[in-house]
Amino acid sequence: MKSVVFMVVLHLVFFFIQTSECSLHASCKIDWSFGINCTTVNTKIVSQIKNWTSDENCKKYGGEKCLYTLISSTATEIKATHETPAHHYVDDLSFSFTTPSQGNCAVHGYSTSETWYAVLDDGTNYCNLHNLITGSSLDKAPGYKEVTDNSECTQYTSANCDKY
Repeated sequence: MKSVVFMVVLHLVFFFIQTSECSLHASCKIDWSFGINCTTVNTKIVSQIKNWTSDENCKKYGGEKCLYTLISSTATEIKATHETPAHHYVDDLSFSFTTPSQGNCAVHGYSTSETWYAVLDDGTNYCNLHNLITGSSLDKAPGYKEVTDNSECTQYTSANCDKY
């Protein structure tokens, strides 16, 4: 009997995972488009990561616009981490760059919590990425567009990036 109950529960879990609009691990995927070249976008993101490395920035800028660390940077990819100032959770960030047409740039951003049990994050993974874009003023660039939703980005619609 126990094995039957276990199998039913297991099937329900797999069904939930396959049909749910939310991930079982806190993360965020965002696609951006810019009407400027990828070299400029890449440089601005790297500069913003470097500008927000210090914990002093937590006090200076408020929220979590601090404790970013650049891991690596190439013309087509940036890897970084972000540490939350209060609990020191670490999230892994990546930005991938493509050029869909001359003078334009498409960027795929991804943030995921290193903490294995993180399910909900109050939009922190979204803010990890979004804050770098707005901090570097790329949201003011010609042709700027951001695309994501709750199925791709944990708690996207309830994110408060002034706090996170």
